[in-house]
Amino acid sequence: MRDADYYFTIEQEGVAEFKDRGSKFIACIFPLKSVDEFKTILENTKKKYPKASHYCFAYRIGLDGNTFRVSDDGEPSGTAGKPVFGLLESKQLTDILIVVVRYFGGTLLGVPGLINAYRSAAALALQTTPVIQKAVEVRYKLHFDYTIMNEVMTVVKYYSCSILQQEAQLFCDMEIGIPRNRLNEVLFKLQHIRGLELKQMDQINSV
Repeated sequence: MRDADYYFTIEQEGVAEFKDRGSKFIACIFPLKSVDEFKTILENTKKKYPKASHYCFAYRIGLDGNTFRVSDDGEPSGTAGKPVFGLLESKQLTDILIVVVRYFGGTLLGVPGLINAYRSAAALALQTTPVIQKAVEVRYKLHFDYTIMNEVMTVVKYYSCSILQQEAQLFCDMEIGIPRNRLNEVLFKLQHIRGLELKQMDQINSV
């Protein structure tokens, strides 16, 4: 994923339900940008389903694949979070969280049954949520006089750069994400705008 110019993620939430021998598994899927955001989503999910017996999850953030976490939340080790995470890996998805809420139905499903139930619930949730392809971006900070705003925006819009932050007064400060596969073209255009200061902020960005 690190060397690709594009990555796969979601932009909207989804939910799906799977039942097996009385137990109900509700899979909730969310776009995710940070660990702090994850904590808030998990807390809200527990409030939404307060009487559930388990809140298992898997998430992955960023482009290097190193920011991830799985939880079985009391289920036998490897039966819940890991199967859900396996789906994220197989579909090469990032910036995504799946929480599977279980209501215990009174019958033990066993290890194979649990793995199948959690994986099936997560797979159904993924089917309800469109997967999108987004460009890997490199972040730059721009500083310029307001009078050249139109020149700057012409380049930004033409090359489908993301505007991450913007403060426009007499002087403008703007953070943009430049698609990595168009980086040289965009920098060439921006560097030829008189009065524009340009500074790279970090190497790679998945926003």
